[in-house]
Amino acid sequence: MALIGYDTKAVLLVGGKGTRLRSVISSMPKPMAVVGDRPFLELLVQQLSYQGIRRLVMSTGYLSHEIENKLGDGHTLDVAIEYSKEPHPLGTGGAVKFAEPFLRGVSDFLVMNGDSFIEIDFLKLIRFHRESGGLASMAVVRMQNKKRYGTVQIGTGGRVSRFAEKIGSHAGGFVNAGVYVFNRTIFEHIPEGPASLEKDIFPKLVAYGVYALEHRGVFIDIGTPEDYARAQGLCARLYETASRKQGPRSSS
Repeated sequence: MALIGYDTKAVLLVGGKGTRLRSVISSMPKPMAVVGDRPFLELLVQQLSYQGIRRLVMSTGYLSHEIENKLGDGHTLDVAIEYSKEPHPLGTGGAVKFAEPFLRGVSDFLVMNGDSFIEIDFLKLIRFHRESGGLASMAVVRMQNKKRYGTVQIGTGGRVSRFAEKIGSHAGGFVNAGVYVFNRTIFEHIPEGPASLEKDIFPKLVAYGVYALEHRGVFIDIGTPEDYARAQGLCARLYETASRKQGPRSSS
């Protein structure tokens, strides 16, 4: 029986400034915004840990010391944390590239945004990625109002055929939920320096095989004051979901 998940490292993208939330959390990084009585980032760490993913890399930037001071090496949260500190803002793609030294020796790895939460079975997404054989896999959710998000067009077998930027449409569709599994060869397709996964990298990867797996359940990001307030209302559900052990831990 080959274990799935326990050999996987997760990179959490927690370096953004969170300018839209500045009126609410003026003195801390966005992922450290408190939901209930704990930082939002602890919710994500708890979710990973409960599903057996305990080797984490925090890709920090803005007010990085706030995150390091709070989480330390992760032992109080039953995880092992390393820090990849950006020398200057690199965007989501540049942050992944900069974290490459922490990912030597792994064949694939998990990446997730530090400002969003999705009810997800990480191990199911990892299995899906390994079975599809693509360069990248992502979790997607179906939304009735996708105004704030770009859309993902999916063809046979879950293969992504196109990424579309935000167009202000209120029509429904699949949106990128900010959780990915990458084959380490993705580093060959990410340039040094600032880059966006969503705008610069993913559209160029379609020809190499990007796959999407739909997930149902709660999905929220805290990128705006309105959604941050909504997260407070969902606090009990978020923490209950994060504490759930989902999916089998092995496969033959």
